[in-house]
Amino acid sequence: MVEIAEDRRTWLLSGPTSSYAVHLTEGDELLHMHWGPRIALADAEALAALPAPGGSSFESPLDGHEEYPVEGGPRFVRPALSVRTDERRGAEWRFEAYETEGDELRLRFGDSGLAVTLHYRMRDDVVERWVTLANDGPALELLRADSATWTLPERDGWRLSQLHGRWAAESRLVRSDLTYGEKIIGSRRGHTGHQHLPWVALDSEATEESGEVYGCALGWSGSWRISVAQLSDARVQITGGAGYDDSGLLRLGPGESFTTPVFAGLWSDGGFGGASRAWHAYQRAYVIPDADQDRPVLFNSWEATTFDISEEQQGALARRAAAMGVELFVVDDGWFGARTGDRAGLGDWTPNPDRFPAGLKPLAEYVHALGMQFGIWVEPEMVNPDSELYRAHPDWVQFQPGRTRTEFRNQLVLNLAREDVQQYLWEQLDGLLSSAPIDYVKWDFNRCFTDAGWPGEAYPQRLWVDHVRALYHLLDRLRAAHPKVAFESCSGGGGRIDLGIMARTDQVWTSDNTDPLDRLAIQHGFSQIHPARVMAAWVTDSPNTQLNGRVSTLRLRFVSAMAGVLGVGGDLAEWSEQDLAEARDWVSLYKEIRPVVQRGDLYRLRPPTGGLSAVQYVHGDEAVVLAWLQAQHYGEPVAPLRLRGLDPAATYECRETGEVHRGAVLLHHGLRTGLRGDLDATVIRLRRI
Repeated sequence: MVEIAEDRRTWLLSGPTSSYAVHLTEGDELLHMHWGPRIALADAEALAALPAPGGSSFESPLDGHEEYPVEGGPRFVRPALSVRTDERRGAEWRFEAYETEGDELRLRFGDSGLAVTLHYRMRDDVVERWVTLANDGPALELLRADSATWTLPERDGWRLSQLHGRWAAESRLVRSDLTYGEKIIGSRRGHTGHQHLPWVALDSEATEESGEVYGCALGWSGSWRISVAQLSDARVQITGGAGYDDSGLLRLGPGESFTTPVFAGLWSDGGFGGASRAWHAYQRAYVIPDADQDRPVLFNSWEATTFDISEEQQGALARRAAAMGVELFVVDDGWFGARTGDRAGLGDWTPNPDRFPAGLKPLAEYVHALGMQFGIWVEPEMVNPDSELYRAHPDWVQFQPGRTRTEFRNQLVLNLAREDVQQYLWEQLDGLLSSAPIDYVKWDFNRCFTDAGWPGEAYPQRLWVDHVRALYHLLDRLRAAHPKVAFESCSGGGGRIDLGIMARTDQVWTSDNTDPLDRLAIQHGFSQIHPARVMAAWVTDSPNTQLNGRVSTLRLRFVSAMAGVLGVGGDLAEWSEQDLAEARDWVSLYKEIRPVVQRGDLYRLRPPTGGLSAVQYVHGDEAVVLAWLQAQHYGEPVAPLRLRGLDPAATYECRETGEVHRGAVLLHHGLRTGLRGDLDATVIRLRRI
């Protein structure tokens, strides 16, 4: 809901529990008024009537108060907008107009032919902000165009939460006191990156289930930057957007425009857990395609076969997967071109004639006859130098002339900003999806930008932004042409996870690390912002030869993976009949609890810091608890769990023990009987009666 004051200079957006207000001064300065608990329009007007902040010759009256600081004038904070022309640098904007359309507010400013429109939209309690820049004057360069600057209220002290990591150790949560100065996270790698997820949260005294939490999440799948600054007067501002530095995003000629990605913000007074549940509900309602449809249990052939695949061998794996209850069979790398290893074939998206003489259609139809969907792996943005594509078009890759090129994983990055590359990929992928009954595409991205050059292009720097815009356009076009095909975002594990890619894919590959214990911490961090509905998790072989050699039970591996979208990635040809039978039971159980896990509200009962950890999902009249006992010392008993999110006046039956509980359930007997020692796990189901 958008409300407008009588003077047409104060605007208030409100959701179920929170509000956001801005005010335009007589001097055309847009100031931040309020972000927090829901207030009335009269309250926002009263805030706007307070005396304007003061300043001195050394301090700006705008810093820490301005809604969207631009470069130029009496400002010293990090600018959200930096513009350069042949004559000058910076902006001196003036307010021109406002308009509302549905639940969206637009505030338009102008500066010498450049129109700057600030967009606001409140979806439930999430504020979406973005900016449109339209040039009607001479050519100019956007050095920096952030999506938003968020201003936090004054507090005695702030604590910063962020998700950091690396390959195979993504999304690990860390919290630290915020100190004076700037804390910057981001990626200069051309994709979201394994090192940070584009999300931050700030609190002053929150716990898991109580206290105020402010969070911000950026929807951009390329290089990005978020700056959290505690200013000299202790005020805090968060600024973020596309691009890592200020060396230039785009050049806008007359008549050209640029729309920034969405930078979403959320206030919650329900602690970290309440904030997470609000983020999850927002993504299921407004971001994730077809979020009301549960994702199927899949089998992926990569760890079973790597590059050594054949149609007959894949068919044999498919039979075992179908007997286990798998619903989606995925052929991973190695089905196309001369792809017998990672040195050749990437970019040639036609089935290998020796391995699939009649293409993918016979295998896909066989998989369908077994009662499963059929999926494939692709990596469209990359190319091997040893490929038909590269031999025909060596100029289609990113490269710097006269410099040694980098070949991570024996591959180069295609310059997707080129229209001819975009058209080639559209023709290849559209033809592939039309050639066989394909239901699912695992879209990978296995190396970062390094030699990001574009010889012959007047403004080569634009490839950093235009690569991502072209990726989005290609995915949107493929989804429109093939609406029944689901897509998964993968980037060597969790290297491309953000709200932008999630708006175009059905799930994401969380990490290449499938060790069940390591995944508990990864999944704990992931859940701070993203829901289980998109979090792909696999059961693989033990010992874990891909990473750490750890031995774990099938039970632990399944219960760990059941916390998200369940998949199986082990070599089923080597599994015993006993293992296959046990796996079939776990898959069957997962299908029973899947609606609760994928669509329910998440409660993190105990973090994975050692000992007992557990999560709970609540959906309608049902609740599911997944618990893992990582270690037990000195014969100490398993501590009981107090469940959350249940109706305190209702009665619930524990399906595992037959016990009947009322109100806030304290699970003890079910845990003791379900957990039988170190490195063990259990599933507990409750239903309202």
